[in-house]
Amino acid sequence: MSMTLPLPGHDAARPLARWLGGAVLAFALLGGAYALVAQVAGERGIAPTAASADIEVRGISVDVSGKSAEDARAVGWREAQRQAWAKLGGPKLPDAQLDGLVSAIVIERERLGPRRYIATLGVVFDRQRAGSYLGGPEQAARSAPLLLIPAMESGGAFIAFEQRNPWQQAWADFNPGTSRINYVRLSGAGGDSLLVNFGQATRRSRAWWRSMLDQYGATDALMAFARLDHQFPGGPVSGTFTARYGPDSRLLETFTLKADGPDQVPEMLGRAVQRIDGIFSGALAAGKLKPDPTLRLGGAGEVDPAIQRLIEIGQAIKAREEAAAAAAAAGIVPGTNPLPISGPVPGEATVRAITVQFATPDAATFDGLLSAVRGTAGVRGLGVTSTAIGGTSVMSVSYAGTLEELAAAFEARGFTVRRGANALAISR
Repeated sequence: MSMTLPLPGHDAARPLARWLGGAVLAFALLGGAYALVAQVAGERGIAPTAASADIEVRGISVDVSGKSAEDARAVGWREAQRQAWAKLGGPKLPDAQLDGLVSAIVIERERLGPRRYIATLGVVFDRQRAGSYLGGPEQAARSAPLLLIPAMESGGAFIAFEQRNPWQQAWADFNPGTSRINYVRLSGAGGDSLLVNFGQATRRSRAWWRSMLDQYGATDALMAFARLDHQFPGGPVSGTFTARYGPDSRLLETFTLKADGPDQVPEMLGRAVQRIDGIFSGALAAGKLKPDPTLRLGGAGEVDPAIQRLIEIGQAIKAREEAAAAAAAAGIVPGTNPLPISGPVPGEATVRAITVQFATPDAATFDGLLSAVRGTAGVRGLGVTSTAIGGTSVMSVSYAGTLEELAAAFEARGFTVRRGANALAISR
């Protein structure tokens, strides 16, 4: 019987180990790619279901019977329409006419039997058709567009759009059409879960906030936090809700609501949304929701150089006019030489837009580079056109000079500069 022995110094298990190592590496690469996709993929988006100026009445309870389950539901919906119309103080109308005024029925909770229908419903009336019967007060002035960040505590951590949650659903069901707050509500799909999360609510960088708000066309932000505490499985649930606003997460109000059981949590969250909207509206009326001026300044509390230059010119012109008025009042003929304006005269160098690419491995580098570029001599202003944390971001720099002069100014501040066609790439 013959036997094959391994050669000296040769391990028979090494080919298997190499094969296993390659397989592990392949799975790791595939897993990494999947992890990147999983950050923005999956069932995380909940599109707002109501975003009109229609008249909505919630919390209508019905308990009716019918010839069948479907007939009982139809009878219940008709009854809900009558109750909602009476709640609005509308004149008595036949059911056929009410049907023409209703644009939607919102099912908050329902139980359907063979011949019985028990439900809590919401009724939405078309404002154009129902308004002629109801009249209506003048609409108060609305706020500027404000980005809403709803966050809910789950398992000791706050989640916003990372995964679907009841708090996100409650805000999606809310109809802000009649609110004084001009909400910018996100669905949570795509890159929303990466850009708008609980971490954003605790961030203080004005450059980061400005870039994110511009992405959604908002001028400032509102935060609505919810924490649910279950006394025991299937038992009462206590909810603590907090309303905050602005990049500094300023506290407006905190309150607590209770639900008798898990099945009543959606209703409790709906009431919390209505109350938080009232808090935001009250803060707007009190003048607290004015957009933060530091979100429109260049850097952390520093005025953009171009804006600062205009301020200085305006102050000099105002001083010259006041001096001329004082001289005229004193009977002195003013001289031909105007008061000098300190600093370079506008127009002495051509201001041009130059594209600048810069590596941004993290948010701190992003903020630091923006501040450094703004502080470069000759830079009149800048605008971020593309943000890619972990990659290469792009900005447009307004510079009083040539591309070569801007490159030299960057190099003098310690940047490594690569030149292109009306573009520069900088790094530390």
